[in-house]
Amino acid sequence: MFEIKTFEIEDIDRVIAFERELRKQEPDTYFWEPDDTYRKQLLQSFSDPRFNTAISLIAIKNERVIGRIDASLVSSRSDASCFSAYMDWICVLKSERHNRVAQALLKALRDACKKQGVGVLIALTANNDEAQRFYHSVEGASIHDTGIWIDIE
Repeated sequence: MFEIKTFEIEDIDRVIAFERELRKQEPDTYFWEPDDTYRKQLLQSFSDPRFNTAISLIAIKNERVIGRIDASLVSSRSDASCFSAYMDWICVLKSERHNRVAQALLKALRDACKKQGVGVLIALTANNDEAQRFYHSVEGASIHDTGIWIDIE
């Protein structure tokens, strides 16, 4: 069994251990290491006002992080009601997939968004087959547009 909780500052070391395990289980998917710089950035994010609209949840099993989901309210004056949120990332350890961890994380995120008055959750989807199967199985979701990444230089 596992539990879903808010990612808090005291969870940083467990989250980094999770990300290191992700890289061991899927070495061809993640191309940067969660090093000391990343740890420092995570730590600073908890006092940085730019993260005030962040929603970060983790799945815990036996005191270990086995999954994570991150989103942020979209605060744009084109949607002055902040009706939208952007799901940035959802990931579960490969060894824990098919245990409904991703579904539980997504439900918890939806619940958190609903409490914030969000009506639609927007996500860019990963392109691999396993991720696509997951996205196509999400109840109440439809796939619309493709994403575009624009570098800011």
